[in-house]
Order: sequence, then structure tokens, then C-alpha cells
Amino acid sequence: MHRNKDLYLFLEERAKDITEEWYEQLDKSNSSGVYASTDPETIKTLKMQNYDFHLHFFRIFVEDKETFSKSFEEWIITVARDENHLNTPTHQIIREFVNTREQHLDLINEFYTIHKDTVSQEMFELWQRVIITAFDQVILKVTEEMHHYSNRKLQAQQEMINELSSPVILLNDTTALLPLVGDIDTNRAKLILENTLRECTVQDVDLLFIDLSGVIIIDTMVAQQIFYLVDALKLVGVETVISGMRPEIAQTAVQLGVSFNARTTATLTQAIRTSSRISIK
Repeated sequence: MHRNKDLYLFLEERAKDITEEWYEQLDKSNSSGVYASTDPETIKTLKMQNYDFHLHFFRIFVEDKETFSKSFEEWIITVARDENHLNTPTHQIIREFVNTREQHLDLINEFYTIHKDTVSQEMFELWQRVIITAFDQVILKVTEEMHHYSNRKLQAQQEMINELSSPVILLNDTTALLPLVGDIDTNRAKLILENTLRECTVQDVDLLFIDLSGVIIIDTMVAQQIFYLVDALKLVGVETVISGMRPEIAQTAVQLGVSFNARTTATLTQAIRTSSRISIK
């Protein structure tokens, strides 16, 4: 084990040097994202991340597996959630891990050459296997974490977009408009239902115009969700008027046997004009 400690100290001492060497050899002309940045702060952060990687990784030779994995995972999560890395193509990140692995293998070879009299060939080959196996695991873990984090972020953004795309707009103190635009799938229909019920309750709405003129197609599940919305609004004391339903949507609704159980008008203007609760100036 004392040879592992000697190796660790040797590697740790070289950490700053190989970070600088790595950045100098970085093919910036064929890179994008964080690797092509010319911003001094971004470059400084990138170098620090690379240096921290070395310090974490080299501890594989002196720590038990559990301690090493726990400590190293914190570094992985930090880098995987870093905006600059998220904006960098994954294949370029993997490429730089491969380049860094070569640096580590070169250092192992250098240490072995210096201490060949006291380090066996078997020990040298074991160190090489440790480096290669650990790097494979790190590359997999980093790319997985980046993928999961990106997906979670994308999902959160999509939910926000869906919520913003179904706004309940107050027309006066008690009357509001819900304009629906674009494709509505089952997930978006559920979000519309939840958001509309919440907003109508919070804003004390008792009459809601639901305008479908911007919706091109509605399938069975979406029609059912709108039916649920009308019924749910009725339960909380909100009257609904549906406007702008396209002929093809109306035909589909009839064929499916879906009744929206609400007053309907051809256009939003008609809906507002026939309502005694709002005046058009």
C-alpha cells in the first residue's frame, strides 16, 4: 500500500502542471461550448474544474471504494449541472475525458519508469487497469447525469411554457378569458385543467370564456379533458362559454359523443356580445 501512497503524492504534485498542459493542447478551433470560450472567467473556471478532477480522481489510490465514490460523485454532479458544460456537445466532453485519461496513463508510466526497481510489472499493470476502468465509469456517470439533468430542466421549462400558453386573462372583476392555441395533447390538457381551476378560484372568476379558435385538432382524450374542465368549473361556481370551435372539431365531438355541457358561440366576439356581464367599449 505504501507504493500507492507514493504514487498518489507523485500524481497530486503534478496536478497543476497537467491541467495547464491539457488546456494548452486543447484543440479550441475544433471545439465549441466551454472549450472554445475566450472569456477569462470561464477559462479560469474550466481549469479549476479540471484541476479539481485530478485531485478527486487521484484519491482512488489511497481511499476505500465507498469514500472515493461518495466524494467523487459530488464533483460529477457539479460539472454535469454546469451551464457551460450543458451547452457543450457531449462527444467533445467525452473526447476531453479520453485525452485526460491519456495524461494519467502517461504519469503512471513515468512513475513506473522512475521506480522500476521497487514497483513490479503486475503493480504497474494493475494501476493502468484502475485508471482505464475508473475513467470508463466516470464518463458514463457524467454523461448520464448530464442527460438526466437536461431532461429535468427541459421538463420544467415545458411545464412553464404550457402554463404560460394557457393563461386565464381577467376581462373585468368576475369575467375571464382562456384562449387556447396550438396542439393540445393529453398532458397539456391536464395542465390546462389544473391551471384554469386554480386561477379561476384565486381570481374569483364566475364567468369564463374558453376560446378554441386557435386549436386545429382535438382528439378523444383532449375533448374529454375539456369536458372535465367545464364540469369542474361548474362545481366551483364558474359558468363557461366555449367559442371559436372549428367545424371539424365540432364534427369530431359529435362523432365521439362528447358534449361539452356549456353554451357555445361561433366566435369570441359573439360570446362577449351575448354576455350581459361584460361590456365592449
